[in-house]
Amino acid sequence: MAATARTSPLRMPAKIAAANLTCDLDLSQDELLGLLDLTKQLKANPSRYARALSGRYISLLFEKPSLRTRMTFELAIKQLGGDSILNDGPIGAREPLKDVARNLDRWTNAIVARTFSQQTINDLAHWSSVPVVNALSDLYHPCQALADIFTLQERFDDLRGLRLAFVGDGNNVAHSLMLTSARLGIHFSLACPSGYEPNPDVVRQAEGLAEVSGATVTITNNPSQAVDGANAVYTDVWASMGQESEKETRLTIFAPYQVNEDLFAQADSNAVFMHCLPAKRGEEVTDGVIESPQSVVFDQAENRLHVQKALLLMLI
Repeated sequence: MAATARTSPLRMPAKIAAANLTCDLDLSQDELLGLLDLTKQLKANPSRYARALSGRYISLLFEKPSLRTRMTFELAIKQLGGDSILNDGPIGAREPLKDVARNLDRWTNAIVARTFSQQTINDLAHWSSVPVVNALSDLYHPCQALADIFTLQERFDDLRGLRLAFVGDGNNVAHSLMLTSARLGIHFSLACPSGYEPNPDVVRQAEGLAEVSGATVTITNNPSQAVDGANAVYTDVWASMGQESEKETRLTIFAPYQVNEDLFAQADSNAVFMHCLPAKRGEEVTDGVIESPQSVVFDQAENRLHVQKALLLMLI
């Protein structure tokens, strides 16, 4: 009689020790690598863990409008068998934030928050007894960085030794990419105008991580220096939500930092172009670059879904 093939039992991924993702460094090195590996499995087999969040409910708090973050989190939750409830608008305006957190943790199993201030994320995590996920703040964008690094891993396989250049504002996306790159041995260069450099505390953290991994962290005002020989060139909008009053000033100051065909040509011949979207075509990037075969912006957007599924599984 022929032997019957056995299906290996479903084994849940290891939980994240910190219980929250308020910033990129809440993940240990092993957890970061494990999350990337789990993301690969989930993308290859979307039905894996399809009922893992059955009977679980996630609070979505959005102070800022969103397409990718909201859609990918809602889809991730549903594809894992759970459900979500959304509340948009200011957090803690009608009642104290500590009361909001302690209501939500009685009703739902996790809180995903997209906020203007990192302090809002920190306070939610302090008062909540269920996991809190930073879906964007003024200081960090860890979910985006995780999807970006996974996209680079898909394209280049080995991350160590890659060169990632960020051109533009030293903002939340730059912070998260800098920290995660430094941990994984990716050389990170950021070119920005004087006065728009990244947070110095974040830079010091990244430099310390880079010493351990063998990576380098370079901050410059020269976009050509940052992009020279890079394997990936990344940019973001010059004026984010909440900075509308600065837009005209920023358009002038950041004009030399546009990722156009001439600047992108200074990168490695196999380099990819990256953007967290939405993009202001004709401002931080030309249409020719973002629509080129080397653009992976929609891979990044898709990978938000897969990374966030892995993250939810590891947190809840």
